[in-house]
Amino acid sequence: MQQRTLGPRTVSAIGLGGMPMSIEGRPDEARSVATIHAALDAGVTLIDTADAYHLLADEVGHNEELIAAALRSYGGDTSDVLVATKGGHLRPGDGTWTQDGRPEYLKEAAKASAKRLGVEAIGLYQFHRPDPRVPYADSVGAIRDLLDEGVIELAGISNANVEQIDLANEILGGRLVSVQNQFSPAFRSSQGELEHCAALGIAFLPWSPLGGISRAGEVGGRHSVFQDVADAHGVSPQQVTLAWELALAPVVIPIPGSSRPATIQDSLRAAELTLTDDEIAALSALAH
Repeated sequence: MQQRTLGPRTVSAIGLGGMPMSIEGRPDEARSVATIHAALDAGVTLIDTADAYHLLADEVGHNEELIAAALRSYGGDTSDVLVATKGGHLRPGDGTWTQDGRPEYLKEAAKASAKRLGVEAIGLYQFHRPDPRVPYADSVGAIRDLLDEGVIELAGISNANVEQIDLANEILGGRLVSVQNQFSPAFRSSQGELEHCAALGIAFLPWSPLGGISRAGEVGGRHSVFQDVADAHGVSPQQVTLAWELALAPVVIPIPGSSRPATIQDSLRAAELTLTDDEIAALSALAH
């Protein structure tokens, strides 16, 4: 598996997103565990989760607990696996998403996540989404305090713009290691943030890199050039999509969500797919 840099850590160039295993349409636990184990077998060393990846109001942290259990039951060495979780986004249980960026809330949420993950310190903790009712600097200040106190080892932010990236990095004293934003062939509005992260050497983690849970299977149908390039290489359009994203900058680490062993195994083969400059240009032109 190709490797990339995330702060002081080296991780697989493609990670595993855990959300599909815990929200609407989630599979049974056995299939989810098999998916996580298949990713580990293929060399994945970055797994992305959040305390808000759950379905019902009384099961906060469902995905964190699932991933922790899968890591415990895995037969191989998992000491180099970086589990990234997030806080500040909530699901009341009625299908909606809300925000809570209050510093006191984020500190309690991080400690609860560490307990569910069964770790002394969270490998990577990311502020999930800005709360319009709380000054951004106050929320990120809580992440800085968690870093200083050793509750978390690395700090990141999610769903942030360029101004917020710079503010967060300043508040964290230059210790911001990751930005997790939506980015895919159909969603290119984070291109500026990707390029900013590349200039700063901060890892950029595209979420929904294939277009989202309901549309990931339709990449080739929605974007014919991705299907054409896939046909030329004899691979899936999903592989082409992830290989294109990897080619955009060395800081890009896509985290496709999966709930089936076969889909994550297919996605991970993108790390070994080399696209030509002309192909990358054609894919980028379509995606604008």
